[in-house]
Amino acid sequence: MIHLDAVGEVLGPFVHRYSWRDVVLYHLGIGARASDLEYVYEGVAGGLRVCPSFAVVPVLAPYMAVLRRLRVPVASILHGEQTIRLHGPLPPEGEFHTTARASAVYDKGKAALLIAESRTTDASGALLFETRAAVLCRGMGGWGGDPGPRPEPRTVPGDRPPDFEASEPTAENQAALYRLCGDTNPLHIDPAAARAAGFPRPILHGLCTFGFVCRAVVSRACGGNPTRLREMGVRFVAPVFPGQTITTRGWRVGPGTYHLGVSTESGEVLSNAYARVDEG
Repeated sequence: MIHLDAVGEVLGPFVHRYSWRDVVLYHLGIGARASDLEYVYEGVAGGLRVCPSFAVVPVLAPYMAVLRRLRVPVASILHGEQTIRLHGPLPPEGEFHTTARASAVYDKGKAALLIAESRTTDASGALLFETRAAVLCRGMGGWGGDPGPRPEPRTVPGDRPPDFEASEPTAENQAALYRLCGDTNPLHIDPAAARAAGFPRPILHGLCTFGFVCRAVVSRACGGNPTRLREMGVRFVAPVFPGQTITTRGWRVGPGTYHLGVSTESGEVLSNAYARVDEG
């Protein structure tokens, strides 16, 4: 049973120290190539840029602490949704100071839906970003609690082509590389673990797919400038297998707002996805 008394309790701050090497490794993990100097070369003119989705890296440990505090077994969880909200550019090295909490737990019958939120500042206390994750906790529902609100629907316009489209293949070793950023779940590397979870072979981390999509949004909707991305959110609906191609399509639905469609050769992998950007 989930320890509901811990809902709302703020944990931390957790300190995450990182260097340009960690940033470059993350960028390689989300598909950056040697020719993407702004993401992979610390000596590039103008300085190394940081893809905004790097925000998910320092919150991994705080989120794990939230799960432990609520007595949620890691083996029971499925990552359902992820959102990042940016308040300033991410430095290419330094410290992140993060606090995290479970803001709500909803009863979905056979499962519980845990909403985890975080706030991250730099060492001086300046707010850099916030994150929100929805995590399905299998086998932990059924206590008669609040089922939660209905999510805001975000659909892509079906009557016109997208305003941008980007397709990028993932490498066969993409998951093996991305796991070095901190998420070492064997589901993404061990064929036996993948089969035990019902997959024919290891799958790509959902947050790796998230990073591929973020790079596409920065490239196509932000003119290549990562500081123009203000917010991005997705719902994970199907796995990506290493070697598949991720296609991101964006429809401008209002000033600085895009609804996103994300798919592979097998079909849709993210839904209810959106991005908000500074139009410049």
